Amino acid sequence: MKDSSLSGNVIGAAIEVHRIIGPGLLESACQECLVHELRLRGLSVECEVPICVDYQGLVLGHAYRADLLVEGRLIVELKTVEQINPVHKAQLLTYLRLLKKPLGLLINFNTAVLKDGACRVVNNV
Repeated sequence: MKDSSLSGNVIGAAIEVHRIIGPGLLESACQECLVHELRLRGLSVECEVPICVDYQGLVLGHAYRADLLVEGRLIVELKTVEQINPVHKAQLLTYLRLLKKPLGLLINFNTAVLKDGACRVVNNV
């Protein structure tokens, strides 16, 4: 499955979760529902993936955690916030760089229409 097809499948799963549960739940509940939906669709999903930071030989183990890693290559960061801010995109881009992944999705479940709360972030490095 190509990255664009995979991201489309994940967004479709998130839309289905949002259609059923709606906005207003905690991020942890949205995450569990999305993981279940992705697995129902036959996708492999890792949760709370540790991200290490290597600064000039100083390794900060498990400094951060990515919400989801789908099929070993697509990072998904979930939010339930009023609006997506530039810092949220920067966070995802940093995770992409540290994990050396090409593509990520930032999905905000706190929107009336989920597609308005989803954006792709590309790691061009």
